[in-house]
Amino acid sequence: MKKKNYTRREIIRNGAKSAALGYTAIHAPYVLSKKTTTVRVLGTHVTLQEELRKKAMQDLGINLIFEPKGSAAVLQKAASEPGSFDLYEQWSDSINILWQAKAIQPLEVDRLKYWKEINPLSKTGKLTPDAKMGAGDAPNKILYVQKDGTLGTNPTNRVSFMPYVHNVDSFAYNTNMIEKGTPYETESWGWLLDPKNKVKVSLINAPTIGIFDAALAAQAQGLMYFKDLGNMTTDELDKLFSILADKKKQGHFCGFWTSVPQSIDFMTSERMAIGSMFSPGVSGARGNGIPVTYAAPKEGYRAWHGVMCMSKETKGKVKDAAYEYMNWWLSGHAGAFIAKQGYYISNPERSRELLPKGEWDFWYEGKPANANFTGTDGKISVKKGTIRDGGSYTKRFSNIAVWNTVMDNYDYSLDKWYEFLNS
Repeated sequence: MKKKNYTRREIIRNGAKSAALGYTAIHAPYVLSKKTTTVRVLGTHVTLQEELRKKAMQDLGINLIFEPKGSAAVLQKAASEPGSFDLYEQWSDSINILWQAKAIQPLEVDRLKYWKEINPLSKTGKLTPDAKMGAGDAPNKILYVQKDGTLGTNPTNRVSFMPYVHNVDSFAYNTNMIEKGTPYETESWGWLLDPKNKVKVSLINAPTIGIFDAALAAQAQGLMYFKDLGNMTTDELDKLFSILADKKKQGHFCGFWTSVPQSIDFMTSERMAIGSMFSPGVSGARGNGIPVTYAAPKEGYRAWHGVMCMSKETKGKVKDAAYEYMNWWLSGHAGAFIAKQGYYISNPERSRELLPKGEWDFWYEGKPANANFTGTDGKISVKKGTIRDGGSYTKRFSNIAVWNTVMDNYDYSLDKWYEFLNS
């Protein structure tokens, strides 16, 4: 699928619309030798966690500065200010924008130590041969740098990103306020636009993500149909946002969150009973005692793949250190740590031995928890005897409806999104 070229001016203009998003930066690295190389990592709260920063610095002997922000703000800064970061961590829907903006440089496969261990999901778009591919940009479609400088599926020795964390997302709901459904049978994206949930619904304020949650909901409710969910037409976008605007006027939505901590607050305070949520948000809300179920929609999940990529301006010793940090992410510890908040890693076997068998069985195999498990925040997020919402790694990734994607009508969809938020 041919993608629209985005000018730097377009990206800056579009990104300015999200300038109100929160900014949080961790600028307190350890006091190290002046000769220690510093790597600046721009990303979101879900991976830029302090425990990982400390562990990587200890293992690698480098200095790391983490700058976590909301999804849209991270992308805007990376696309318009490549000199402000060395490494970028976010979702695969960032890649087309960053590549078109010439903000990132190709990665050399030979320098990615664990490349051969990375499973088929990243390289083929499917975890297993019989899995559903899903609409939109599966990771393999934007992974390999082709001879003409475009991104495509033909394997080469240069890639646009290093595949690492990934997951399937859906919506979460508080079972004290909404009756619990049956995974893959009654749980439906349509619940987000169901009139009975009026005033209780929240969506993520990230245009390349929230738009798909809304589209899946509208289609599940029978309000409209999309010919290609991963590449909506302008007419389809007009109709979708007309539906959403009407719902908003009726007071259907309780708010729009921009970061995982904010989503936890929305759910914990019971401001929302149902809405878009990421796995760390679900884990955090459960840790606060809220009975949250992460839905396994009968229509399929919205999938995403984490990308770690390098600024076009990263070079020399900093570039060497950046590769060391990328390789560290696939060396085992980080994958085991991130599993505790429900995320998968691209070479899971290396992390298996670092997870207690019961936790591996719960997170990857879909088996009942043999004890209470804590999340990355140290709070109990999984109670003994429970089964992971949606089941095993294979089961969940066999049911993908759409991947987070930057569509051909990306610019138009952004205008419609912010028009909707401001209506």
